[in-house]
Amino acid sequence: MRNVIFASLFLIIACKETKKENGKSSETENISKVNSAETEAAKEWLEKSIENYFSADISDQEKIMQNITTKDYYEFKTDATNVDMDVDGSLSLQDFQKKWKTKFDVQKAGVGVGFLITGQDWDKITITKCDAILESENTYLFDVILTDKKNNANYPIQISVFKHQNSYLIGDVLQ
Repeated sequence: MRNVIFASLFLIIACKETKKENGKSSETENISKVNSAETEAAKEWLEKSIENYFSADISDQEKIMQNITTKDYYEFKTDATNVDMDVDGSLSLQDFQKKWKTKFDVQKAGVGVGFLITGQDWDKITITKCDAILESENTYLFDVILTDKKNNANYPIQISVFKHQNSYLIGDVLQ
């Protein structure tokens, strides 16, 4: 629950208008505050994890997703992907929203689409942007754009990453 509160706080702060003070925006000041060594380590982990996920054989991707996400987020995204589908355990949209509304932003879950991107068919996904937005107590929020050049598609998302033991886990992806 604490992770959801942090993620929500990040979104509220990230969506506020930037103020101009002495010719510099407060957004620039916020970004400079999150360029710590720990944030850089989280960013490197995130980029490597995304690259590994998309370069893996499709039969291995579910296991990779499970290994790089929190248990709650994995279950949430699995439910979101399967909303109103004819598979065991599939939920209606209303049941999905009711089940997860207290832990995640169900409006930005990417209902009916896959993990990290909304495209079902893709060629080679690359990371064209991965900027730290916020950092707070072992929690990092990144503004990410994933690109599929062959299909001329960009997938802008925000990813919350949590420090977990000596590594990191994705705790939420806002699509």
